[in-house]
Amino acid sequence: MAGPRRDTRGIVEARELFSRVHFRRREPAPALRPYLEHYWLIDWDLPEPYASHVVPHPSVNVVFQQYGDERPWGEVAGIGLELFTQKLEGRGRVCGVQFRPGGFRPFAPERPVSEWTGRRVPVADVLAGGTTAAGPVLGPESEDARVAALDSFLLGLDPRADPQALRAMELVELVRSDRTIRRVAELAEAEGVSARSLQRLFAAYVGVGPKWVILRYRIHEALERAEEGDGAESGPDWAALAAELGYSDQAHLVRDFTATVGVPPTSYTRPAGQ
Repeated sequence: MAGPRRDTRGIVEARELFSRVHFRRREPAPALRPYLEHYWLIDWDLPEPYASHVVPHPSVNVVFQQYGDERPWGEVAGIGLELFTQKLEGRGRVCGVQFRPGGFRPFAPERPVSEWTGRRVPVADVLAGGTTAAGPVLGPESEDARVAALDSFLLGLDPRADPQALRAMELVELVRSDRTIRRVAELAEAEGVSARSLQRLFAAYVGVGPKWVILRYRIHEALERAEEGDGAESGPDWAALAAELGYSDQAHLVRDFTATVGVPPTSYTRPAGQ
C-alpha cells in the first residue's frame, strides 16, 4: 500500500465538506495494512450546523467520536446500504478505521460480516477492549498520538491470517480496478467458481453481495467525475461515462445515481442558483 488513497470517492460535495472540516487520512502500522484501507480523522469547529453526506464504500468502519463536551464513544459501522448523512455542529472530533472490503472478519471471526451490514453497534459489543478504547484514541491533541492509539487497539486484537479473507479482498480489489467486470457471472467465470460460491464468500467476508459491490464502485466513480465537473457549464458526458462504466445506456446510470445519491446527475453538477 503506497500510502492512503487521495481520491474523494463516496463523499458527496467533497469540496464543500473539506472547506468546513479538517479531514485527513493516515496510514496504519505495517502489520495492519493487509486488512485496513486507512485511518480517517476529522476535526471541526463550526459556527453553524452542517450536514455531510457519504455514499458508503463496501467496507466496515470502526468509528470513535466525540461531540462537544459529550463523553467519547465508539461503534462498529457495518456497510451502509443507503446514503449516510451526519449532522455536524459546534466542536467535534472523529477518528475512524476503514477496513478493506473483506478485511474486518479476521478481527471478529465468530460472525459473518453480513451480520453488521446496515447496522451501527457499540464497539464493545463486537471487539474486545472496545469499552476503554475511545478515550485514548480521541483524547490526545497530537494527531500522531491518536494514530498510535488506533494502532495499539487494533494490534491488541491479534488478527489472524485467513485465506478466505485474503481471497475476498483480492476479488473486491479486482472489481474496483477492472471496469470490464460488469456482472457477477463475469467475475465468477474469471475465478472459475459458481456465482453461488461468490455470494457465500461475499456474505461471510465482505457483508454484501458481489452485484452490490460492482454497482457501488461504479456509482463512486460517477460521483467523483461529477464532482470534478462541479460548477462547469457542462458536467461529464453522461452517455459516454455510462458506456465507460459498463451500463447498457445513460438511463440506467442516471437511475442508479439518483437512487443512490438522492438527486439526478444533472442536478448534482448544476452550478448553485440555477
